[in-house]
Amino acid sequence: MAMVRVRFAPSPTGYLHVGGARTALFNWLFARHSGGKFILRIEDTDRERSKPEYEEAIIRDLQWLGLDWDEGPSIGGPDGPYRQTERASFYREQLKKLVSAGNAYHCFCTYKELEAERAAVQAVGKSFRYSGKCRNLTPEEAEAKRKSGLPFSVRLKVPEGDTTFKDLIRGQVTVEHSEIDDFILVRSGGEPTYNFVAAVDDALMRISHVIRGDDHLSNTPKQILIYRALDFAVPQFAHIPLILGADRTPLSKRHGANSVGEFKRQGYLPEAMMNYLALLGWSLDGKTELFSKDELIKRFSLERVVKSAACFDYDKLQWLNGHYIREADEERIYQLCLEYLWDAEAINADFMREGGPALKRMVGTVKNSLKTISDVGEQLTYFLGEVHTYDPQGLEKYLVPGTVPILEEAVWVLEDSLDFTAMTLEERFRQNAVKKGRKFAEYVHPMRLAITGKSSSPNLFELIEILGKGRCIVRLMRFIQMIKHSKPKEAV
Repeated sequence: MAMVRVRFAPSPTGYLHVGGARTALFNWLFARHSGGKFILRIEDTDRERSKPEYEEAIIRDLQWLGLDWDEGPSIGGPDGPYRQTERASFYREQLKKLVSAGNAYHCFCTYKELEAERAAVQAVGKSFRYSGKCRNLTPEEAEAKRKSGLPFSVRLKVPEGDTTFKDLIRGQVTVEHSEIDDFILVRSGGEPTYNFVAAVDDALMRISHVIRGDDHLSNTPKQILIYRALDFAVPQFAHIPLILGADRTPLSKRHGANSVGEFKRQGYLPEAMMNYLALLGWSLDGKTELFSKDELIKRFSLERVVKSAACFDYDKLQWLNGHYIREADEERIYQLCLEYLWDAEAINADFMREGGPALKRMVGTVKNSLKTISDVGEQLTYFLGEVHTYDPQGLEKYLVPGTVPILEEAVWVLEDSLDFTAMTLEERFRQNAVKKGRKFAEYVHPMRLAITGKSSSPNLFELIEILGKGRCIVRLMRFIQMIKHSKPKEAV
C-alpha cells in the first residue's frame, strides 16, 4: 500500500478559522495514525488579499495547537516549493501539456461577450453555462488570434458523460458533465485558478487523500477531470461536515470567537482546543469526550467522521478547558496567567516587586475554578486592586446593623493574631465563635464579602494570609463604616 500523504492548504487571506484548524487536525491525525506524511502548502495565488502576516499567524496557530508538518514552508521537502506563488513553472508546464494534447483550449471571449451570453440565457430562465464557442477553433485560428494581441483565458475541454467518485465520508458521488461548463484554468491576466493549481499541486506532491470541508465538494469533479486530462492518479477524497453556530448557520464572528488566535487570546489551552476540534464531526463511541493527543492519534479514523454538520458549543469548550486547566501543572498555569495579566495591564513592574510572590499563591488558590486563563483577572480583582464594589445579593444580606459587631470581633481577632497563617487563623475564629456563642459561618460570609467583594471565593483564610493583615483590616473597617452610614434595614 502506498504511503499516506495528506495536506493542509490554507490561503493566507485571513486568520486561521476553527473550521480550517479542524481540517488541519483531521489531516494531521489521519497521517499520524497511518504512519504517513502531513504536508503544509500555502495557497497564496490571491495576491491582492494574501498577506505575509496572515501566513505567519496561520503557522503560529498551527504550532500552538501542536500540529507539526513533515514538508512545508521553512522546512522544505522533496516536492517543494510549498507556496503556490513559487510554483508558477509547474503550472505553465502542465498547462502546455493540456493544450498540446487537445484537452484545453484558448478562449478569446471578452467579459462583455460572456455577460451578454449570461443575460440572454437567464432571460429565458436557464442557468448559464459557457457555450464553448472557442473550443472548436483550429490551432491556426487560435494562434492567429494570439498573435494579434487578443487577451485570452485557457479552458478545460470537458468531455461528455459524468464523473463518479467514492467519497470516504459521503459515499458514491456522481456529477453529470452537463452540469459543468468548460471551466477556466488560467484567467486572461495569466492568473491560474484554484481548481487548476490545487489539482496540479496535489498530483505533483503525490497526495494520496484529500481531506477537506464539504464546501469543496463541488470542486472535486472539476479537479478529477484535470487529473485525468493530465494522466495523473486520482487521490481519494473525504469531505468533512461544516461547522455551524447555534443558529445552524456557518460559524462566524456574530457567534463569538471563531479563529484559533482569538481563542488563544481568551485563555484556552491548546490541548483543550485540539480535544474539542476533534469532537466536531468525529466521535469514538458517542460518549467518550476526553482525549489526549496520543489517544486521538491512536483512535482516529475517517470511518467515524459523521456526514451531518457539527454545531460549535462554546459552553462545552469552556468545560473542556476548565478540565485541562485543573489537570495542568501549577507553574504552567501561573506563567500563562502572568502573561495574560501583563498584556491586560492589570499588573506592572511596581506591582510585581511587592506582590509577585503573593500573586503566584493567589493564582494557585483560583486555578481549579478557572474556565479560561482570562478569567483570572475577574477572579483576582480583590488582590489586584482595592475592593469598591460588592456582590448585590451579599449586600442585601449583610449591609445591616447586625453585621457590625461580627466584623468588629473579626478585626480584633486579626489584630491579635501573631501567627498569621491560614490554619491558625481559621482555628482562632472557630474558638472565638464558640466563646461568643456564634456559628463559625457567621464570621466567614460577611468577612468574605468585605474582604473580596464576592459571596464566593477560594478558602477565605488562605486569602487573608496572602492578602495580609493590614489590607484585610482596612477592608473590614471600610465595610463597617458603609453599614453605619447606610439606611437602617432588617437582615433578611
